[in-house]
Amino acid sequence: MTLEKQLINKCYYNTLTEGSENEHPIKVLGDLFILEQQKEVTDLSYIRFAQGEVYFQNKDYETAIFKWENIHNELMPWAQKNIADANFELDFLEIAEEYYKLVETDSDDLKVEVLLQLFTLYIQRDKLEMAADSIKNAVELNPDYPNVTDMARSFFEEQQDFASGVELAVAEAIRTESLFWFEVLEGYVKEGHTAAIAPSYFRELLMTLYMINEARFESLVAALWDSYKQNDLYFQWLKEINYLLLDVNPRRSSNWQELSKQYKETYLELMNGTYLIKDLSDYIPFHLTNWMKIATISDTLAASSAVLAWNELYPAWLEDSVVSEAEDLVGQSNHTNKHMGDIFLIFESIRKWANSKDLSMGERAESIIDELLDSNNFHLLITGNEATRKASIVNRLLGKEMTTASNSSTVLFKHDEQAEVHVITDQEEKSISVLDDFMQIAENEQTHIRCKMPIPFLNKNNLSLIDTPLLTNQRKSKKDVIPYLYLADSLLFVLNSDSLLTYKEIETAVKIREHVPELPIHFLLHNMEQSTSNQVTVEWLEKTTSWIHTYFPNAKVFASSQFDEHNSQLEEFIQSMVNGYSLGEGSERKILYYSKQLIKLLPKKRIELENSIVNTIKWNEEMITKLDGAVNQLRDTEEEKAQIIKRDYSKIVNKVRQELMASIPDLLKDCAELIKEDTDFENIHVTLNDEMNKRINKHIDETVLPKLHEEIQIWIASSEGEFSDCWALLNEMSVSFNQLYDEEKLSLACDFKVLDDWRRDIDRMTRSNIQLEKFTIIKGSASSQLFMKSAGKLLGAISQNKGTLQNKFKQSIKNKDYTKDAQSITNTFMQQLEFFGKTLERDITIFFTNPFDELNRAIEENQQEIKANEQSLNNMRKNPEVYTDPLTLFEINIRQYEWMNHADEKVFEYR
Repeated sequence: MTLEKQLINKCYYNTLTEGSENEHPIKVLGDLFILEQQKEVTDLSYIRFAQGEVYFQNKDYETAIFKWENIHNELMPWAQKNIADANFELDFLEIAEEYYKLVETDSDDLKVEVLLQLFTLYIQRDKLEMAADSIKNAVELNPDYPNVTDMARSFFEEQQDFASGVELAVAEAIRTESLFWFEVLEGYVKEGHTAAIAPSYFRELLMTLYMINEARFESLVAALWDSYKQNDLYFQWLKEINYLLLDVNPRRSSNWQELSKQYKETYLELMNGTYLIKDLSDYIPFHLTNWMKIATISDTLAASSAVLAWNELYPAWLEDSVVSEAEDLVGQSNHTNKHMGDIFLIFESIRKWANSKDLSMGERAESIIDELLDSNNFHLLITGNEATRKASIVNRLLGKEMTTASNSSTVLFKHDEQAEVHVITDQEEKSISVLDDFMQIAENEQTHIRCKMPIPFLNKNNLSLIDTPLLTNQRKSKKDVIPYLYLADSLLFVLNSDSLLTYKEIETAVKIREHVPELPIHFLLHNMEQSTSNQVTVEWLEKTTSWIHTYFPNAKVFASSQFDEHNSQLEEFIQSMVNGYSLGEGSERKILYYSKQLIKLLPKKRIELENSIVNTIKWNEEMITKLDGAVNQLRDTEEEKAQIIKRDYSKIVNKVRQELMASIPDLLKDCAELIKEDTDFENIHVTLNDEMNKRINKHIDETVLPKLHEEIQIWIASSEGEFSDCWALLNEMSVSFNQLYDEEKLSLACDFKVLDDWRRDIDRMTRSNIQLEKFTIIKGSASSQLFMKSAGKLLGAISQNKGTLQNKFKQSIKNKDYTKDAQSITNTFMQQLEFFGKTLERDITIFFTNPFDELNRAIEENQQEIKANEQSLNNMRKNPEVYTDPLTLFEINIRQYEWMNHADEKVFEYR
């Protein structure tokens, strides 16, 4: 054992007690201590150091500390470390930490030991950051020190400090080239602990691993690839891995299963229409170059075909050597395996992208495609040049009269236990329930009808039957029928058997083949009245069949007799068309057609969408103008009605005021009659005031209020008529706007509760027994004073004549000016009526509040829609590549598919 090992394990004392195994080390060291003291030049440090170790081993930590404190030679750093260890054992952790920090040494082992002890101490004191620093320093100082990296890894994992764990694993993997550390790192990657680390961080690591073990390299790369998916660093990773593979230049002979899979999946993601071509230009060339290098046998054709497809559109992107290699690989590939799934994925990508951009193909196209994708039936299309014979065959197969010679629609007949008919145009799909409606629509409209009902023949033979208008009709009819030719698995052309086959009939069939070269076309000679055993008929049939086979060598020809009552021969003929036909292979051809058609259609749809947005903006602007006009009209109406209603009410109030101002003085003057000869002139003012107030209240209750109530009721009825006129206007306005919106958008209802509130308030103000406050009309300063003012000095002379006094007092009452009293009484009575009049404008505003709110809300919604559409329009015009680039990518996908499936043939330029 080396000296440092002894010092680490605290067994240095064995060097001093060697040969004295039978004696206790304390005794042996004590004897050595005494002998050393007897020397002229003593050095007791070694013995004391050894004694400290023995005491420590026997847990006499204080004595050990005492011994180690007196070490002053080269062992002093170890003694300081041991003192710290003893204090650690005594649980004096702060003191231990101080001693550990005092150690100064050139020994790497001692430094590591101190760091490991501090690491343990800090964990115990819950100073985890300091513990992490200690173990990191230990690893950095001497990563080969026993267990130091294992301790670090365990600690980092326990503390969930995977950043440090990843750093440790990467460093150790590169340093040791041990597969263990690569496996540890791969575990971290799969757990997601590296997803936020820049991909360039792993470059040296991956280069190292590639040189060591290719299988482990592929596994780690696949794990990193998965971890960066759905991550902001994904494209950095793609760039980094492609640069790395270009540098290492992997051998094609290796079986890169996982890596080839990752490259293929990523390529499909890049090609799904999400990314612009300018963004892909930094990735696609290197991606394809590397994919072709590492592709498995099953993926080699896909990778090389992708190279050729991209090279057709962007020849400057790829090296000539890469393109040449791709051509060689395509030429060497086995093309017997058709890649049907690829074209389906391409089509779904196009369709999904189109839907995300609101580029609708139209309901009819969607219905045809859904039928193609969802159906496992054999689609038989029946057509011909003679409508009556074609209709006859269709009805025979259906077992009922379902079509006529004058049909203009294309009808898809399918078996289903439940009858269900849908009429489908480009704009909409609707269900109809009456069979007569179906027949009428089929005759009069050029549309698509999907008819499901119990049809035994179709059910028995797993057939779907397509009945189209005649192809001899106008060009538009042909255009409408062509998409169904690609839905069909086979076409049955019904011929006129009453005469020899004409060139016009064969020309129609040839034109169909020009449109759909792969579509099997067979012929049926209908209504043969004579038995086919008749020699003339047989010769005629042979001649017709020979002519058909001149143009259609593989066509089947069948002579259908009207005497085939149970359709057995016809059914056998149909079954012969189905036998041996691969639905899967046909679907591939159909989907390829619709994929190409969709790519051609979508640019037009984008223009239509742009025009639609422009038209929508214009429509919204026009609607805002109309709505603004309605608001102004409503505001004028509100002002007009408010003026009329307030004016009429003011007339009533003014009339009442005038009547009171005229009648009250007379009522008061008439009270002079109350003065009699026996009147008590001292209290006459009380009597007069009581009677005057009584007569005023009676007059108001019995005369004024009834007339007022009647006139106000007439006013309310008139106001209700004015409001009704407004409601009629607003109702007409609502209908007009809702027709423009094509929905129940506006409901310009007014608040007629205002009238109920008015009736309630008027009833309260005009009911009987209104008690006004008591007015003092004749002052209480003594009625005699009133008389004295009138009679002057005569009062004394005629004081004994009561008759004269009575007359004079009466005259004073009658001649008094009651204008101010009448005004005060009238003001008091009119106060509620006038306050009510002031609230009329507010109530009329409430009546119109909802229509104003509805119109303003509609204006705001139209403004918001204009803003949103203008933003969409600006985006479309500012970034046209958002629409054009995905279509280019889909075009490349289709070209790749065609290279894959027709590489042994000449692949023509994409059109």
